[in-house]
Amino acid sequence: MSAGHGPDGEPGHGRHNGHHHSHVHGHHGPEQGPVDPDVDLHVPAQRAEAAGRHGLLVLAVIGAGGALGAVGRYALSLWLPAHGPAGFPWGIFVVNVSGCALIGVLMALVAEDGRDARAPVLLRPFLGVGVLGGFTTFSAYASDALGLLRAGPHAPHAAMVAAAYLAGTLLAAIAAVWTGAAVTRALLEAREEREAQEVRER
Repeated sequence: MSAGHGPDGEPGHGRHNGHHHSHVHGHHGPEQGPVDPDVDLHVPAQRAEAAGRHGLLVLAVIGAGGALGAVGRYALSLWLPAHGPAGFPWGIFVVNVSGCALIGVLMALVAEDGRDARAPVLLRPFLGVGVLGGFTTFSAYASDALGLLRAGPHAPHAAMVAAAYLAGTLLAAIAAVWTGAAVTRALLEAREEREAQEVRER
């Protein structure tokens, strides 16, 4: 979920107080790049992205991305079947887990773009803070769990469903982030190897 955006932030993608790095292996060996898809104001280089003449533009792209993400989440939740008072909240579960998978993909892409000076400066705030921050939702996750717990007296299995929902969302979200990042990195590495092979054959 989104990287700690207040009450509507999401599980599984907490804000980092440092600047994390990951290795993306290419033809010339491992290189490092940022893997946090969010903008972390504790990091001077990222703070600069939201300062000066770019500040209002960053806010604008975050707002636009957030609106797109929220609309996407609402549309997906309408498409998925509704659940009863003691039913498993599949709609928000799918939203948050799929959002985490996309965050994993973005982490790998941000690491790749971190090696390229031409990478769009607004990519991370638009997609990480905006689109995926608006798409995923921690508040609905917590609200659904509370509703299940309150339904306990009238639905004997509601507490078990709530526990499964709370734990299942967190575990699935972590797995989705890891899988999304791992698959994307593997595809990027395969592309780099293919390009390097083509260069060697010329």
